[in-house]
Amino acid sequence: MQFGSLLNGFQLYLQLEKGLSQNSIKAYTSDLNKFFRYCESQNKGSLKEMDYHFLSGFIHHLAESEQSAHTRARMTSSLRKLFEYAVLEKMIVDNPTELLESPRLGRKLPTYLTVEEIDAMVLSIDLSKPFAHRNKTMIEMLYSCGLRVSELINLEIYSVLIDDQLVRVTGKGNKQRLVPIDSYTLKLIQLYLTEERNRLETQKGEENILFLNRFGKRLSRVYVFNLVKKLAEKAGIKKVVSPHTFRHSFATHLVNNGADLRAVQEMLGHESISTTEIYTHLEQAALRETVLKYHPRNR
Repeated sequence: MQFGSLLNGFQLYLQLEKGLSQNSIKAYTSDLNKFFRYCESQNKGSLKEMDYHFLSGFIHHLAESEQSAHTRARMTSSLRKLFEYAVLEKMIVDNPTELLESPRLGRKLPTYLTVEEIDAMVLSIDLSKPFAHRNKTMIEMLYSCGLRVSELINLEIYSVLIDDQLVRVTGKGNKQRLVPIDSYTLKLIQLYLTEERNRLETQKGEENILFLNRFGKRLSRVYVFNLVKKLAEKAGIKKVVSPHTFRHSFATHLVNNGADLRAVQEMLGHESISTTEIYTHLEQAALRETVLKYHPRNR
């Protein structure tokens, strides 16, 4: 079996049948390329030759290579998907990953920003510079709507429903959701459209994209990551800040102020409420820290 043709078919399966995003498909591809290189080093050229013991040995090999539990868990998930596809396509009869255990992961609480830290980042934007209104609007939308960076850069102008104060967001698996947006951020969008966006000559196929670069094309994920990192440094924030930090901040501030967890789940586009529940743990962690810091018995 040629691993290249197997991977091509698997990628189409993830895209067409599972509806995964290109970023998710790239992650699976990266994992499986590592797995296939290991298979070749062990003279394994077919999935039929790979049983539970071989796969378990591969995961153990990753552990010996000092790969993190998170990396090993992700690889286990990738292998399960691959062999699930192989059974579906009748390449193999039995799925050896059914008994494969994923490493246990401790639940890591996400980093979030305070309102003051977010304000400091926004204030660090020099509005006299080109595309400053665009950058300010993007930061406010990441925080005000809890968007993923991929959702932000692919947002279309007509997805912003001004009269209804809603944003139609296309998330993972092309699933759409409606997220409320505040009047302040709506005004920023309108200002950006008037002052910057409407003056650009857009490239073919990008006419409806809301946030564009100077060449009239949609922004890259890397640009937004670099922008956020730069603003955090200018604001003197020592935390590791990424675009996703604003999404965590959006959810944490809502939950801490009494928002219904189901409503937050809906706005974030989480399939499972258990994913959203991590933000209640953040609140509990903050309360615990307060007790440890201020209670007389802990002094």
